[in-house]
Amino acid sequence: MAASNHILSLSLGNQTVAMAEFKTDTGGGLVLSSYQTRELLADPAADATRLAQTKLALGEMAQVTKQKGAAVHYAISAQSVFTRFVKLPSVGEEQVDQIVSFEAQQNVPYPIDEVVWDYALVDSGQAKEVEVVIVAIKSDLLDGINESVEEAQFKTAIVDVAPMAIYNAFRYNYSDVDGCSLIIDIGARSTNLIFIEPHKVFSRSIPNAGSTITQAIAKDFNEPFGAAEERKKRDGFVSLGGSYAEPEDPDVARVSKMIRNSMTRLHAEIARSISFYRSQQGGSAPQRVFLSGGSAGLPYLREFFHEKFQLPVEFFNPLRNVAVGNDLNIEEIGRSAHRMGELVGLALRGSSNCPMELNLRPRSVVQRQELARRRPFILLAGVCTLLALAAWWLYLDRVAVITAEVAGKIAPKVAALKGLDTKMKVAKDEIAAQQATVAPLVRAVEERGYWLKIIEDINLRLPKELVWITSFEAKVQAPLDEGAEPAPGPKGQAAPKLETVLLLKGLYLTNKRANQASVADEFKDKLLESPHYTLDQQPPRYKRSVPNDAELAFDFEFPLILKNPIKLPDRK
Repeated sequence: MAASNHILSLSLGNQTVAMAEFKTDTGGGLVLSSYQTRELLADPAADATRLAQTKLALGEMAQVTKQKGAAVHYAISAQSVFTRFVKLPSVGEEQVDQIVSFEAQQNVPYPIDEVVWDYALVDSGQAKEVEVVIVAIKSDLLDGINESVEEAQFKTAIVDVAPMAIYNAFRYNYSDVDGCSLIIDIGARSTNLIFIEPHKVFSRSIPNAGSTITQAIAKDFNEPFGAAEERKKRDGFVSLGGSYAEPEDPDVARVSKMIRNSMTRLHAEIARSISFYRSQQGGSAPQRVFLSGGSAGLPYLREFFHEKFQLPVEFFNPLRNVAVGNDLNIEEIGRSAHRMGELVGLALRGSSNCPMELNLRPRSVVQRQELARRRPFILLAGVCTLLALAAWWLYLDRVAVITAEVAGKIAPKVAALKGLDTKMKVAKDEIAAQQATVAPLVRAVEERGYWLKIIEDINLRLPKELVWITSFEAKVQAPLDEGAEPAPGPKGQAAPKLETVLLLKGLYLTNKRANQASVADEFKDKLLESPHYTLDQQPPRYKRSVPNDAELAFDFEFPLILKNPIKLPDRK
């Protein structure tokens, strides 16, 4: 890829969003000029808001750095991407695309038209076969991620995969390392293993990482995920085990043992992955280990893996061959360097040719970039169009003169037709009056079965157990204004708009769920999906009792606002 003097990289983690700005020096090397991060809610229960949080964090960083509208490179986490390493027979370059396209259709576990995919050749160093890595992601998932980036007023340039970005950073900074190296990239939700040899690369993702530890702490201390995350950051370290003295604080000792147990399980998964790499991929045994990622900063983690692997273990430094700008705090950057592998690998895509160049751009981005490439030709076509329009204008001007002459000749006939038009308008008015007369009758016929549809719809959404409906009450009333009953308007003003409300009352039973009220909340969510009504979730009309240990059932009131209001009979 052609070099650029200004490169913006984004790392979109599940718990941390990071942005780094790089520049290229006169020799083509990278210079880190700015770096900032934002924390997201770590609780998996907040996953539904993850993209919204990401957009907000990116918007804040863009505002601080004044980078709105800038082109960015960002990477997608390995857990969101399907990755497959495939060996192909050695063929000509013109045949590789066809063979890889066939392999992608055979290996990707989704219809090929529902994914965005790409591939890259792996330098296997063997003439008899060619190894490629195929990556794919569901189009709707990619579009959601890309929208959070572009709605923060960035322009997508390159979409890479996190392990491959780290691989490019490693090759750039550790080109002098021989043998097999293993990078253990420990994030919030997954751990990426990247095996790197001089002519070979292989990656694998393990769903055991920082949040696994936090969940264990939350369960053991019976506290929310957020509090457990704070406890891990405050007190967490990997217990040294053996004859080492435990901390004086028993809670700190508990946390350290839980972290060690989790890391022991992770080590077992890594050991199995090493065996798989050697037996199935023809790889060599790792000679050294590099730690990367946000969760790799746990105290004594390096010593733990050194004890387990009996290999040299160090923190991955993607800034080994990258200069750091004078405006940055060198010590702070040094403490965060092991987190910046993706950012450096993404920046390299804009400054030099990389050994692994994947680009999972959404179709909308591809179309926009293709349009930008064609813009000069479009402008030229526009000029030609304007000239053609000028010629047409001269032609139409002449046509207008002829049309005026013909119009003068047919004017008497037009006058006669206007009389007929007046008679037709009178007939249409009579038809409209008849339609207004029968409209109430038509509406009564339509509303005859309306209540049956409403009740049937509610019954279909009612859970089979734990929730009862005790009564329905229909009434017409004005919408609430911030929870207060509407007051009658002054004389002469139009009456407030009324709505038909079906007040649904019921009970939900005590149950074994951690959140007992979730059975009522799930029923409420089902009601929100109805095409016939909406659910007013604002008090005082909306009510739901909080579970307690003294009662067996708890009441709720859900006001359903009909989307097709109907007139109710007057009550006397």
